[in-house]
Amino acid sequence: MVGSSLAALALITAFPAPAVTLQQKLTALSALTQPTARSAAAWRAAWQDRSSWAPYAFDWSTDLCSGSPDKPLGFDFSLPCVRHDFGYRNYKAMGRLPAHRERVDQAFLFDLGRVCAAYAEIRKTACDRLARSYYQAVRRLGAVY
Repeated sequence: MVGSSLAALALITAFPAPAVTLQQKLTALSALTQPTARSAAAWRAAWQDRSSWAPYAFDWSTDLCSGSPDKPLGFDFSLPCVRHDFGYRNYKAMGRLPAHRERVDQAFLFDLGRVCAAYAEIRKTACDRLARSYYQAVRRLGAVY
């Protein structure tokens, strides 16, 4: 049994997974940064299983909501901020952020809206206003990122 395991390991080492092309990386990145429920769900699944995305060499680092509170007034904006960082950092690393920035920002607004949708009436209104403020901040300040 040990011999067959070593042989399998030797085969895996001898034949590494094929490299991901730039186009494949761009396609995956686009799919994970759309302002849609499907894209948000795909990104969350990818975030939870980052190791399976290793061939793409994505930058998963984050500073959450940068200098802004991650949970203003108790509304948890941390995950929308993480996905936004993912889009900005990966497009920037590929020298393509300007072409995709508006869509990544729209996905951020979409994600914030989903957080706010969980609330009713007055709380939802307050959340929506904060979400709009966070979105406007990234539209104004994101260009310097």
